[in-house]
Amino acid sequence: MSKQLHGAGLGFRREMLAELKKANLDAIDFFEIAPENWLYAGGRYQRELAAFTERFPFACHGLSLSIGSTEALDTKLLSDIKTFLDQHSISLYTEHLSWCSDDGHLYDLLPIPCTEEAVHWVASRIRQAQDILERKIGMENASYYFSPPGAEMKEEEFIRAVVDEADCMLHLDVNNIYVNSKNFGFDPVAYLRALPLDRVCYVHVAGHYVEEDGIIVDTHGADVIDPVWALLDKAYDELDFPAQQIPTCLERDFNFPSLSSLISEVQHIRQIQLKHQRLSEQRRA
Repeated sequence: MSKQLHGAGLGFRREMLAELKKANLDAIDFFEIAPENWLYAGGRYQRELAAFTERFPFACHGLSLSIGSTEALDTKLLSDIKTFLDQHSISLYTEHLSWCSDDGHLYDLLPIPCTEEAVHWVASRIRQAQDILERKIGMENASYYFSPPGAEMKEEEFIRAVVDEADCMLHLDVNNIYVNSKNFGFDPVAYLRALPLDRVCYVHVAGHYVEEDGIIVDTHGADVIDPVWALLDKAYDELDFPAQQIPTCLERDFNFPSLSSLISEVQHIRQIQLKHQRLSEQRRA
């Protein structure tokens, strides 16, 4: 039986296993894993993972489905992921609204052209993925570093159209909105408000890196900065349901600090959630 996702969570990484096994994890409500990194791992890693999935709720965030590609959908990967989700009683699976393959994986998440044709194509692939996984999935607004030509709508309109047609959920990445807003010069709050927030199932927050020329790169290799925390705060304000019901995960993929430092950032997520819970209770009083 799947455990209920809620509150503030942390990305689960092999590099952190030794610390995680010894630490007090009471401040962490759930963990997130990339299924591709664990699907075909050996017996030791499977046993170590199972020791945590038996104790904590987990979410899966995929890396390589390439939902926007013109290549055939990887149904074998999806079938393996379904087995993995069921094995570890994980209910939520999300992926990037992007593409990353062309006769092989490109190891980059690339933007999808914002056209009507792309809406129909991507939505049909999401529906196919949901049929295989036997559950609705969440699609994440991705970071990008160029805009494909031929756009017929704004990206936030494209996301809304895809989510509506596919009848899927939205995985809201707050840092990606901030990164793209700085790189392409748009208002992150206006963008946020234009998304289908009623379909949000999951939230990401992360750090990034600023290049010498000012371009911001979504690295997940640094602490979350104050403007991103502020945008997370704003996102909770815009959502219609209690903040603690929206599982929010801190992403950290490399350049790991101490586990205590990561837990402090997870606790910062919870502090913002509790603030909104108090505000919600005051409005109802």
